[in-house]
Amino acid sequence: MDTRVALIGIIVEDTQNIEKLNSILHEYAAYIIGRMGVPHAKRGISVISIVLDAPNDVISALSGKIGMLPHISAKTIYSKVTEAGSEKKGGNG
Repeated sequence: MDTRVALIGIIVEDTQNIEKLNSILHEYAAYIIGRMGVPHAKRGISVISIVLDAPNDVISALSGKIGMLPHISAKTIYSKVTEAGSEKKGGNG
């Protein structure tokens, strides 16, 4: 199964669900290749970047679970590079 590199950007506006977020991330630890969190004390939020190398369905499932948490937003950016290192082509190629 092809895997892709993706970045999930997360903004935490209320820390009451941070334990749930960390639990979800722990479930997907095998796919996470990097994580960086930056607190923005002035605004009372945290910005977290999660870098994954995983199949599309795993990336989508993780992003969806995170996005369902109250006061937490998530957006995903997918690379065009597949596991083989080539760009995905449209159609059968």
